[in-house]
Amino acid sequence: MFKKNLCMHLGCKKLALSQIDDDGNITDEPGYCIEHLENPSESVNKIRNYLLTHDKIINLNIESLSISGVDLSNKFFCGCSIQNCTFANMHASNLRLRMSVFNFCTFTDSTFLQSNFQFCSFAGAKFINTLFTGSDLLNNNFNGTTAYQCSFDDSDLYNSQFIKAILMNTSMKNCNLKKTIFYDSLREAVSFKLSNTREALFDRIKNSKVFLHDESEDEAEA
Repeated sequence: MFKKNLCMHLGCKKLALSQIDDDGNITDEPGYCIEHLENPSESVNKIRNYLLTHDKIINLNIESLSISGVDLSNKFFCGCSIQNCTFANMHASNLRLRMSVFNFCTFTDSTFLQSNFQFCSFAGAKFINTLFTGSDLLNNNFNGTTAYQCSFDDSDLYNSQFIKAILMNTSMKNCNLKKTIFYDSLREAVSFKLSNTREALFDRIKNSKVFLHDESEDEAEA
């Protein structure tokens, strides 16, 4: 898992993008980061085509790419390192992710409906107008993420972490929040209606629920 090659450019410490051969398969050959590629657009197109034409994506390494308008529905990712990338208008219903890293990525106007993510990291990521409705998001790291106008409704967030996350105008209605951690998070206009908030951890010291005013009203109305 996580086969990583450093960029071959002298002195560069960034990770090289995965190399795609003429048959459209990932190779273990050394390469360059996006900054030092001789023809970056060609490499981006190869990676985009790889994502579209493969149902199982294993050990893919990409960084600092911008990809829009792709449909990743019903695909399976495992052992991938996808960091500092920007995704827009991505449709990914029933997407399955295992032990993959998406740190500091940005997702806008995207959907992950009825998806299943386990043991993945989205540290420092940004989600804008993104839907996770009806998904199983188990044992994931959302620490330091920003979620704006997002929906996690009807999802299982068991043992996931939102430490120091910023959640704004975001809905977590009817969610399983058992062992979900929200320590030091900023929450504004967040709805937890019908969710089991008593089994979540909101306060680092007391290990008890601590709501902003609007969150308390939400729970009372449930």
